[in-house]
Amino acid sequence: MKKLFAPCPTPLCTDVALLLLRVVAGIAMATHGWGKIQNPFAWMGEGAAVPGIFQALAAVSEFAGAIAVALGLVTRLAGLGLSFTMLGAALFHMVVLKDPFVSTGQGGSYEMATLYLLIYGLLTVHGPGRLSLDAKLFGECRK
Repeated sequence: MKKLFAPCPTPLCTDVALLLLRVVAGIAMATHGWGKIQNPFAWMGEGAAVPGIFQALAAVSEFAGAIAVALGLVTRLAGLGLSFTMLGAALFHMVVLKDPFVSTGQGGSYEMATLYLLIYGLLTVHGPGRLSLDAKLFGECRK
């Protein structure tokens, strides 16, 4: 467990940047997930192309996973779940809905899903930094 969740030593400025990134991205995503977690198996509405179980996984990921990321708790696991959720969202907007990368009007886009995918991918690979609950619970990794 320690190898998976213990953050590696980094400069303090990197730890502060990771803390700010985690908190802002976590709170923003938890806000997106809040409405979905209220009706986890059907938040996309009746006749949705996505089965209820996948809607529920996305709702839990966006709400609980985002809170975990903000706290820096099991960050790599939560970041992995959020990365897959955002990959699915980006592909859904890009391939199924045929939305543009950036919307110039009323329609949707896959811009934000892609940005979140990159943020959570970074946190999955790098970890949360030393200013996290993971660091308190699991210590630091040894290089």
